[in-house]
Amino acid sequence: MKRDANSKRNERQRDRFHVIHKVPYGDSPYVKAKHAQVVEKDMEAAVVWFWKAINGGDRVESALKDMAVVMKQLDRTEEAIEAIRSFRSLCPKTSQDSLDNILIDLYKKCGRIDEQIEILKKKLRSVYEGDAFHGRVTKTARSHGKKFQVTLPKETSRILGNLGYAYMQKQDYRLAETLYKEAQMMDPDANKACSLTLCLIKQARSDEGRAILNDVVAGRVSGSDGPSTRRRVEELLAEIKAMDEPPSGNDHNDDDDILGLDMDFVNGLEKLMAQWGPSRSKRLPVFEEISSCVDQLVC
Repeated sequence: MKRDANSKRNERQRDRFHVIHKVPYGDSPYVKAKHAQVVEKDMEAAVVWFWKAINGGDRVESALKDMAVVMKQLDRTEEAIEAIRSFRSLCPKTSQDSLDNILIDLYKKCGRIDEQIEILKKKLRSVYEGDAFHGRVTKTARSHGKKFQVTLPKETSRILGNLGYAYMQKQDYRLAETLYKEAQMMDPDANKACSLTLCLIKQARSDEGRAILNDVVAGRVSGSDGPSTRRRVEELLAEIKAMDEPPSGNDHNDDDDILGLDMDFVNGLEKLMAQWGPSRSKRLPVFEEISSCVDQLVC
């Protein structure tokens, strides 16, 4: 009886250990990798065990995702990218979207902007072709251990915002502005409002930027009350204040930048706007300019 009591006590302690540290049960390579990562904080050892898990077919999807996160922490971003690209074929179709999200984050860290844009445009195509969310209008996502529902328009807005950020890194502020505006029409928030303001500042259109920030300061945009948002707004307002009198019009006129978005992408984006955005009497100016440029090339 005493042995049984001790056994049950030890079992309860093991259960409590796994719950506290959020590590799985067992003695497999993946379990050992998670133990090294979460409990021992030995990231190099964790990578070794994750590799063994992948090569041994032990929870390949989870091992690949977790290994990429650990490699990023170790500044082995390029290795993480190659690992995902090499072994994602071993993962189910339902995991490909989340693997793309990890790749985007890795590409962002190592400055591979064109690869970011390629994946983001692919994601937008999957939306207007009806392949996103596996045909559903919502999906379950997880952040900081909590599950929540994401709608298709909200996800599309997030993709557009990320695409706007990528074009900001390429200093194509005009196209970034258009993407941020489309994102705001679908799911407005303070973060994208600040990014849109920065696009306008870069184009010496400070008055327009100030008007957008006024909405954020007044709390008319979701997420306006966060401390990081308030700091960013203060920084942008200070930058606007330091600017000289802004010139009228838009000085950016690079048709090659606009042609960076192919017509399939543009037409698909317009379909999304027609479906979820406010009604419009005519095409957006940027789409008219793209069509004009394409017509000139054909002629």
